[in-house]
Amino acid sequence: MQDKVTFEYAIIRIVPKVEREEFFNVGVILFSKRKKFLGIKYEINPTKLSAFCSELDINELNQYLEAWKLICEGHPKGGSIGEFELSDRFRWLAASRSTIIQSSKTHPGLCDDPNEALNTIFKTYIL
Repeated sequence: MQDKVTFEYAIIRIVPKVEREEFFNVGVILFSKRKKFLGIKYEINPTKLSAFCSELDINELNQYLEAWKLICEGHPKGGSIGEFELSDRFRWLAASRSTIIQSSKTHPGLCDDPNEALNTIFKTYIL
């Protein structure tokens, strides 16, 4: 237990028609301050997407999520948000918004390896 570190995560959701408040999970953002880790993993299931809304372009959604990944990585293509501290980038990505791509409230956890925790949460809630 002594080696475990705290982390926070949020589930990334696609909300095809915001006014209907229906969504499905497509990814996870995970942040661990002690491990200096900010990671994202996502996958949009095309069958689910078309069942919810056939008008949305999966390629466009993937481009938006790729921008989130660039922000997580602190990549120059992540823009000014990508230059923020890790914690600020996580807070910005996990902030409440009323767009097609949203994130859940943040949830806490304990882990030895944040990347392993990211993969486990992804398998549990997304796949």
